[in-house]
Amino acid sequence: MNKILIADKLSAEAEKIFLANNIACDIKTGLNENEIIDIVKNYNGIVVRSATKITEKIINSGSNLKVLGRAGIGVDNIDISAATDKGIVVMNTPYGNSITTAEHTLSLMMSLARNISQADQSTKLGKWEKSKFMGTELFCKVLGMIGCGNIGALVAERSIGLKMKVIVYDPFVSEEQLNKIGAKKVELKEIFKLADFITLHTPLTSETKGILNKKTMLECKKGVRIINCARGGLVVEEDLLELLDNSHIAGAALDVFDEEPPKNSSLFKSENLILTPHLGASTKEAQENVAIQIAQQISDFLLNEVIVNSINVSPINIEEAPILKPYLELCKNLGKFGGQIIESNIKKINISFKGSVSKINTKPLISSLIASILSTKMESINLINAEVVAKQKNIEIITSFQDQTESHDSEISINLITEKEKFNFSGALFAGSSRIISINGMRIEAEISKNMLYTSNTDKPGFIGALGTELGNAEVNIATFNLGRTGSGEAVSLIEVDGKINSELIKKLENISNVKSIKKLSF
Repeated sequence: MNKILIADKLSAEAEKIFLANNIACDIKTGLNENEIIDIVKNYNGIVVRSATKITEKIINSGSNLKVLGRAGIGVDNIDISAATDKGIVVMNTPYGNSITTAEHTLSLMMSLARNISQADQSTKLGKWEKSKFMGTELFCKVLGMIGCGNIGALVAERSIGLKMKVIVYDPFVSEEQLNKIGAKKVELKEIFKLADFITLHTPLTSETKGILNKKTMLECKKGVRIINCARGGLVVEEDLLELLDNSHIAGAALDVFDEEPPKNSSLFKSENLILTPHLGASTKEAQENVAIQIAQQISDFLLNEVIVNSINVSPINIEEAPILKPYLELCKNLGKFGGQIIESNIKKINISFKGSVSKINTKPLISSLIASILSTKMESINLINAEVVAKQKNIEIITSFQDQTESHDSEISINLITEKEKFNFSGALFAGSSRIISINGMRIEAEISKNMLYTSNTDKPGFIGALGTELGNAEVNIATFNLGRTGSGEAVSLIEVDGKINSELIKKLENISNVKSIKKLSF
C-alpha cells in the first residue's frame, strides 16, 4: 500500500482523496529536516506547501520516495536537481490559486488608491483626517503590467472591467492574446512613462531581478503606485523606500519580500507602504483547489503512472531512457542557450534533427527544447506542458528530420524567429558533452559549461584583446575561448569563464568598440 506524508498544513480534502484511492497518509506538520529524515523511508511521497523544505539530505534518505508534490506554483523549497538524480517526480499545481492571487492584487491596488490601510489606522486612533487621505479613482487610469501569465491575464480582465486602460510589457505574450482581453502590448519604457499603477506578474530570473530599481522607478510617471504580489526581489526595496520618501512614488503595496518574513525592516516605517504577509494564495477556495489538485495528481501517478504538471520528468519508457538521456541534456542546454540570447517575443521555433537522432523518439527532445527556451522567461514550464504553453502563446513549432549530417553523427538545429530578430544555432554531442557547433551560420566548436559569455561583434582587429583586458581587469579568468566568423566581417564567440559575471562588467564590455551584443549565460 502506498503511503504519503503531508508535511504542511493542507485542506482536509487532500486526505479524503488519498484515502478514496486506497493511499494511506500521515499528517505531520512543523517537522525540521532531521525529523523528516528519521521517518522519510516510510513514505512513497511527500506533499508540502511553502513552509517545509525538501532538501537533498531528505531526498537521499527517502529510499522509497517516488513523488514530491507542491500544493502551489513555486517549487523553491524542493531540491529538484536532487529529486531528478534519484528518479523522483516533482509535481506542482500551477493554476489552483491564480484567481485568489489576482484578486489580492486588485485589493491592494484599491487600497492604495483610497489610502484604506492608513485611514483605518488613523481612525482607530480617534482621528478624523478626511483631507489627509484624499484618494484617486481607478476609472480611466492607466495600469501598466510587467508580465501577463495566468494571474496577470486575470488582473488585466478585471481591471478593464473597472474601465482602466491596461498596457502590458511581456516579451512572451503576443499582441493577439492581449487584444482578446482588451489590453495593449507595449515596451517597458512605455510602462514607466504612462502608467498610473504598475503591477508585477513575472517570475524572478536573472533578467527580472530588480527590474524596478532606482533608475527605472525614476523613469516612472511621478505619483505612480506599485503593487507586487509576484516574487520578492523584483523590486529593490531600499530604492523603493527612497522614492516613497521623496514622493516620486505615491504609494506601494508589497505581498512578497526579499526576506520572508522580513525582520526589523525599514519597510515598516514607511507611511505610504502597505505590507501583507504573502497572502496572495491565502483564501479557503485556493487552499482547497491546490490540495485537491495535488492529491489527485499524486494518486494518478502512484496508481496509474500518469504524470501531470511535472517539473522534472518527461514520459519516457525504460528502454528509451539510456539512449535519450544524453540528447535530453543536449536539448536542455541548447534551449537555455537560445532562450538567454533572444530578447523579444518568439513567433516561431524551427527544430531540425539530423543523422542518428532523427530516428529515435524525438517527442521528449522537442518538449525539452521548448521548455528550456521558455523557462528562461517564464515559470511553471516543464517537459509535459511546454508544447501546450507554446500553443497558448501562439508560438508555431516546426520540426524536420534528415538522415544525413555535415560533420557529426547527430546534429540538432534550432531557428528562433521573434518579432524583431532571427537566431539560429546547432548543437551536437561529442565525447558525451553538449557542444554548440554553429551560430547564425558561423561554425564554432564550444563545449557548454556552467558560466559563459556570448559576444557578437564586427570582425576587426583589437576586439579580442580589448575583451580580454576588461575581463582581466575584473579578475575574471577565461577557461576557454571559442571563435566563429564568416570571413566577411561578422564574428561570434563563446567564452567559458570561472565564476559569474556581474551586470557592471557587462556594461563595460558593451562599450568595447565593434561590439554588437554581449550576453552572460548560465547553465
